Amino acid sequence: MTATWKTRSLNIIIGISHYTSNINENILPKRATMPNLTFFNELEPPKLRALFAEDDLLKILQDLQAGVSLGILDFSPERAEVARRLNQAGIPLTAWLLLPKEQGYWFNLDNAEQAAQRYATFKAWSEEHGLRWQAVGLDIEPDINQLQALAASRLRGLRQFLRRANRQRLERGRERYLDLVRRIRADGFLVESYQFPFIIDERKAGSGLVQRLSGVLDLPVDREVLMLYTSFTPSIGPGLLWSYGRQAGGIGLGSTGGGVTMEGLVNTRPLTWEQFQRDLLLAAQLSSEVYIFSLEGCASQGFLPRLLGFHWDQPVVIPHGKARTIRLARALFSVVLKLSRLFI
Repeated sequence: MTATWKTRSLNIIIGISHYTSNINENILPKRATMPNLTFFNELEPPKLRALFAEDDLLKILQDLQAGVSLGILDFSPERAEVARRLNQAGIPLTAWLLLPKEQGYWFNLDNAEQAAQRYATFKAWSEEHGLRWQAVGLDIEPDINQLQALAASRLRGLRQFLRRANRQRLERGRERYLDLVRRIRADGFLVESYQFPFIIDERKAGSGLVQRLSGVLDLPVDREVLMLYTSFTPSIGPGLLWSYGRQAGGIGLGSTGGGVTMEGLVNTRPLTWEQFQRDLLLAAQLSSEVYIFSLEGCASQGFLPRLLGFHWDQPVVIPHGKARTIRLARALFSVVLKLSRLFI
């Protein structure tokens, strides 16, 4: 065995130790205080207008001192009017940029050019309507069309992902998105990214395998929000939340309903109040920044009024067992990612 191989093998062993060393520690919950809340909103114009026609919605957001990450599905007069009303109410507003579905909907390695064009159109639209934003959110996920193909046929969908897995694609796409981040910051906005949690493991392993396969990308931004939606995987979701939450710049909770449905890939049933309450209490133990998907889901289920009197210091059961399972899975995943640097 060469010295290089010994070094790399040692690094892999250290990676496993890092993930598993704390498996048996007994973490007691601290007395949590209310985090800063931001609600995602992803509605077409008619439903968007109807949601904000409710008289008490803006008042509840003000009382919660909550922000809104407004999905920019289009540049309609209705969306501009809602953004203007949020500005007037003093509610912190983030522009959650999205693309037309034929362009992938979410941002990924293959639509950097369209993402840059979308931002330019957004900036001109905002200036035309006098809208104010404190941040721009980049939703980093695989192409929605590829995910739908995967849901329809696992084999065909996997082939689509594998065909695009090359290093040049990753390097080219990442450079273009880095340019976009610099441009957004130069225009005076903070930049947020909304990421799947495995990006943390990919980064620590120094790998690019997941990015090349899925089309997501690791970007340096002002706040990285990890989408830790326990509704998608109810059996292990709390363990994912507890395992990854401390490493998140912001914790994304959900889903309480709404958004794009992915039948056949993830569970689409929204959280109940009891599940949502558990996730809020867990997230408050881990982060001061909590993002909730979605505003419309919370409104339709009657969650918003209940948040006004929510007791953030109430006890919550920590999912130690599920978190141990996730830590072990992450350790094994880390080994795969490190080995991929050598062979793939």
